[in-house]
Amino acid sequence: MSMDTPEKKILKDTFGREVSYLRLSVTDRCNLRCKYCMPEKMKFVPREQVLTLEEIYILASVFVDLGVNSIRLTGGEPLIRKNILWLVKALSELNYLKELTLTTNGIKLPMLAGSLKTAGLSRINISLDSLRPQRFSEITRVGELEQVLKGIEAAIDAKFNKIRLNAVIQKGFNDDEVSDLVNFSIDKGLDIAFIEEMPLGDISSHQRNSTQITGFSLREQLSEKFNLQLSDHRTAGPSKYYSIANSETKVGFISPISDNFCGSCNRVRLTSEGRLLLCLGNENSIDLRAIIRQNFNNKSALKKAIREALTLKPERHYFDPNKTEIVRFMNMTGG
Repeated sequence: MSMDTPEKKILKDTFGREVSYLRLSVTDRCNLRCKYCMPEKMKFVPREQVLTLEEIYILASVFVDLGVNSIRLTGGEPLIRKNILWLVKALSELNYLKELTLTTNGIKLPMLAGSLKTAGLSRINISLDSLRPQRFSEITRVGELEQVLKGIEAAIDAKFNKIRLNAVIQKGFNDDEVSDLVNFSIDKGLDIAFIEEMPLGDISSHQRNSTQITGFSLREQLSEKFNLQLSDHRTAGPSKYYSIANSETKVGFISPISDNFCGSCNRVRLTSEGRLLLCLGNENSIDLRAIIRQNFNNKSALKKAIREALTLKPERHYFDPNKTEIVRFMNMTGG
């Protein structure tokens, strides 16, 4: 991947924010059923409505032509997508793409971690909400903790540039494990990010207003056991990172509800069915699948549509744990 940037190619919205980061969903399907992400009996998108890998590649190349320099592959669970290694290799070879990363639940990593690294994947994020086997199974409904732990070890063995754990924290569910998760990260030499649960999609497993806990509260809790210092470490995403004394581990906080980060938003999302979402917390979107299926090689039409779509990107989102205004679930949104 080239470390240069396309000359004079900068994609901006109407608020002057440069869009350099694309979160690219390759499937809405998943081999887990996490309670905060989807209902137990999820209805997935019919396969014919999902973008082909070739269509995903073309769309990604158009975004890179326009100035995007960081792509994260998401899902659902991206590693259950057939021929995902082909897509990783193809994307990693795009000129002007600085970084190709992926978010996974880790279950497929024992088989795929080494091949993903060889194919050109730069960094990897692995979801881990609990270190207690029974609780992990309760949160994911069908998952086994041991599978994910083996996936983490496989990622470590593959020697990615950086590995980060992601933990969605819910009050009364797993907020008593944040210190254990940090200690686990320190022991493994990994970074970790704690994520506030977002009100996406109607669920019946719990009341989000009762499980909401802020990143600030978690930071205060961790500060009692760890010497946290604000870090200048940054990735393409919205995490605010803190370093830990005598450790290489960075602790990040993603707080879309309590600490709005929209002023510096640099990203858009492309769903597995080709809908370009301009904001995680709004329904503003355009259908890129229709354009690419009308004329597969018409990059000019795609570029025009993307530039016009950026005028729809709102200034900010408004999340409220007391009500669900966005009906699409997180697995439909894309990571």
